Amino acid sequence: MSIRELGDNTNLSESEVSRLSELISEWQMLADLSFADLVLWAHAKDAGLIAIAQVRPMTSATVFTQDLVGTKLADEKEAEIGKALATGAVIRDQEPTRIGEFNVKEEYVPVHYQGKAIAVITRHRNIETMRTPSKLELNYREIANLLYRMVVTGEFPIRESSYQSESAPRVGDGLVRLNGDSQITFASPNARSAFSRLGWNRDMEGISLGEILENLSSSKEPREESWLSTMNGRSARREEFENDNGTLDLLAIPLTQDGNHSGAVVLVHNVTELRRRDRALLTKDATIREIHHRVKNNLQSVSALLRLQSRRVEDEYSRLALEEAVRRIGSIALVHETLSNSARDSISFDEVISKIVKNSVELSPRPGEVSINYLGEIGSIPAILATPLALIITELIQNSLEHGLSEFGSKVDVLVKREDREVKVVVRDDGSGLPDGFNVKENSNLGLEIVRTLTENELSGTLSFKNAQPGTEVSVTFRVP
Repeated sequence: MSIRELGDNTNLSESEVSRLSELISEWQMLADLSFADLVLWAHAKDAGLIAIAQVRPMTSATVFTQDLVGTKLADEKEAEIGKALATGAVIRDQEPTRIGEFNVKEEYVPVHYQGKAIAVITRHRNIETMRTPSKLELNYREIANLLYRMVVTGEFPIRESSYQSESAPRVGDGLVRLNGDSQITFASPNARSAFSRLGWNRDMEGISLGEILENLSSSKEPREESWLSTMNGRSARREEFENDNGTLDLLAIPLTQDGNHSGAVVLVHNVTELRRRDRALLTKDATIREIHHRVKNNLQSVSALLRLQSRRVEDEYSRLALEEAVRRIGSIALVHETLSNSARDSISFDEVISKIVKNSVELSPRPGEVSINYLGEIGSIPAILATPLALIITELIQNSLEHGLSEFGSKVDVLVKREDREVKVVVRDDGSGLPDGFNVKENSNLGLEIVRTLTENELSGTLSFKNAQPGTEVSVTFRVP
């Protein structure tokens, strides 16, 4: 259940729910920095306090094995947390409580919005992890305390920040702390490793992060804004830095104290391998599109050669056979042309049908007398189905033009219908209809043999013929895997 759905069970306004949604999108960082489980509480509509969100730290073991979202507070806790909500003040130094196997220290941090407390974050830390903290833990907790103060004053999360994203760097990826003068006062081991892999092998503390990035930069192209100003920590920024050795994803979050800028925390994620894979995928997609483009060109060349050959053949039967081959190759070329313009494994088949219809009108044995109409929509289908389906529709249209409408009749309708995964294609004409005793399996027509084989073997579908009074109706039904 989302926070917006849970908000229906509270007295929160729509704008207050929106503000809490922004907090929840960022509070994994709060949990990680404070090595604590966090639970968000708000006034329930019927009475009491209800848990509307929960997050566990990725930097330490959780103290809650159960999901608390949607639960109400016990009476003895409601008064304590309700006090933080009523007064808008942080309540700490509570007596430890026993939760499962752990003795847990709890703190209550009110969330302010537009001058009032709208919810409370309860912070739950295992006492065992609070003894003899390392330098990393001390820095993490100091940063967490600053951020909690910003929550109380309504300054965190930063409103309408562009950095809010599921893909944003996390505390565990690497963290750099800057002071008010944009100098590095602490860099986590993972952050040091990330910069070391890009070529910075010296100490980082006491140096400006922007200065380090300027020194590591291998680009000769001028930037609109220097790294010294981009990563000074005075505004929320998310940037990617790249040199010949790799790529870093940098997320700068300014810290304030009593309304004044006091420094920043910069999360660092080495995304070198991710970007290498992205480029490899782009190269692969481009290569596949180029292959389809070349296959289309080759098929068109073959088609042109066959067309030239047909003009030199005197035997009428042979000439017609070559023209049919030209038409079939052209249908396959249409599929490859469409695939060459797409980076996906599926193809928008309506575009292919439209081109098949246009080509069929131009090749009609009764030009100007017959219209071909396309109705409905198939949408995207896997590329592996596109070629056989294009050939099937081409053959059925051509069969209607040559046989059904050879003497009378004026139109061919191509009707498509898709319901979920089932696709039905109907080709219907208003011509002479099926001959008496027609059986597709016994028919010697090459086009119909191609249609039957492709429908059964390539589409795993069914094929049916019937008289449409007047004319003929052929249906092809199959399922998209």
